[in-house]
Amino acid sequence: MKNDIKLRVYDVLATAFTQEEVTTCFALLGDANMNWAARLAEQGCRMVYVRHEHCALAAAMAYARKNRDVGVATVTCGPGVTQLITALPAAVRAHLPLVVFAGEAPLKSGWYNQEIDQAPLITATGAAYQRLHMPERMPVGIRDAFLQARRERRPVVIGIPFDLQSRPWDGPANLPKPSRELLPRPSPMPPHPDDVAAAAQLLARAERVVVMAGLGAVEAGAGAACKALAARTGGLLMTTLPARGLFHDDPFCIGISGSYTPEVGIEYLTQADLVVAVGCSLAYHAGGGGQLWPKAKMLHIDIDPLAVSQGQEVARHHLRADARLGVEALTAALPARKGGWRSDAIAARIRDAKPDSHVFDIEPGLLDPRHVVEALEAALPHDWEMVNSGGHCSWFFAQMPSRAQENFLTIREFGAIGNGISFAMGVAAARPDRTVVLFDGDGSLMMHVQELETIRRHALKSLVVVMNDGAYGSEVHKLRAEGLPEDGSVFGYCDFAGIARGFGLPGKTVKNLDDVPKLVTEFAAGGGAAVWDFHVSDKVVSPTIRRAHPHKR
Repeated sequence: MKNDIKLRVYDVLATAFTQEEVTTCFALLGDANMNWAARLAEQGCRMVYVRHEHCALAAAMAYARKNRDVGVATVTCGPGVTQLITALPAAVRAHLPLVVFAGEAPLKSGWYNQEIDQAPLITATGAAYQRLHMPERMPVGIRDAFLQARRERRPVVIGIPFDLQSRPWDGPANLPKPSRELLPRPSPMPPHPDDVAAAAQLLARAERVVVMAGLGAVEAGAGAACKALAARTGGLLMTTLPARGLFHDDPFCIGISGSYTPEVGIEYLTQADLVVAVGCSLAYHAGGGGQLWPKAKMLHIDIDPLAVSQGQEVARHHLRADARLGVEALTAALPARKGGWRSDAIAARIRDAKPDSHVFDIEPGLLDPRHVVEALEAALPHDWEMVNSGGHCSWFFAQMPSRAQENFLTIREFGAIGNGISFAMGVAAARPDRTVVLFDGDGSLMMHVQELETIRRHALKSLVVVMNDGAYGSEVHKLRAEGLPEDGSVFGYCDFAGIARGFGLPGKTVKNLDDVPKLVTEFAAGGGAAVWDFHVSDKVVSPTIRRAHPHKR
């Protein structure tokens, strides 16, 4: 190594990460990780240096989801670790494999101002913590951290005192085998014939079937099988929010299930008598709290089928199997039949229906967020990557039915806003040849707007679209519904275009939606990154809020 007569521990630790085929790391440096990070960069890893530790981990989350592999981030000890506490439970609940090199306070110091007991802080979020205090064993510990992240599909944080990292390396010359060579590779699980027969009888008795696919169906490659099952039963299709777009080209897809269901989806779900949930976690928000299909039984096809999820009974009928193999076996066991509710009229109804037809009075000079989404849906190229953030605006941005699932990302399991710009950076790093479009709200973007500088510095191809209603959208609508003062939720329309220019990026306040096609053409020709600020009315309330918080009279 440069300027070193003898290898240091941090040299070997960096090599252990390189051996795990880590090619991208999201980082914010400090005493406990900077030597290791410098060596990792020298060994060819692309380092994305962010401006806030939370953003390093959140970007790694999106990178892991997009690449279906372990995401890697690094922060320093103490205050660097405490900044991870919002992102970690989100990653745990989204089942994302991550490895975080966090360092620890030096062991040799009797007192260190940044020292805290990191392990209980990390494990309280549901993530795992690995203390590595014996240098000779550290490479094995790193290998095991990657094994654990992959096997358990959750974050693993590694704590290594930074004075130990600087010691000369006296351990073995050879590193252990990387985790990829040890990880079990189980084959897809086929269903039991008796379970297939019972499920087939259940479907044979149903008249109004809906096949709902989740991320498990996406990962198993079960999209085509789900379409075939719906066609065989005369049924309709829908997805969970993370799987949104899996059936974007099917005329009988009624959209997203749960909090994001469009009007036509709610109309047909109330008539359903059987929902076949394929590779779904059956989260509370994916089922509308049990309200969306009051007449329907549920069949859950999954390698780990559920009866109860997040406090509600979700399914009484189960088929334990790989999503694709289970659906294919079930379809083969069913005779072709006429009937169901497929027709040209229903296809036309699905195609032509607005996601939300409620009428609002829009103030002069402001835009309807639904119209903003329609304009973007029509103008944005279909091969651009879409990233949907959290908050009130995310309902509107989810209603882009022509967009394929492989070009869409959202992570919403913890319900936190402020993650969108980090997710966009993670996707841009995972897909450097693509343009990424972030859809975010003003309140969410404000939380980590400093990462616009990171986007510019690393030349991440990102278009940031801000749905700016001058407020925390969910909170202002809930307060109004309760008849309470809205102070603390309304802040006014800040100038995101000006903020973008301050960070060295082009910024545009879009007032006329007729300009959107030209803006898209110009941006596509110029490349790079930019911020578009759409000032929208805060009088438009999403259906999610209207259903959950009707105005008191």
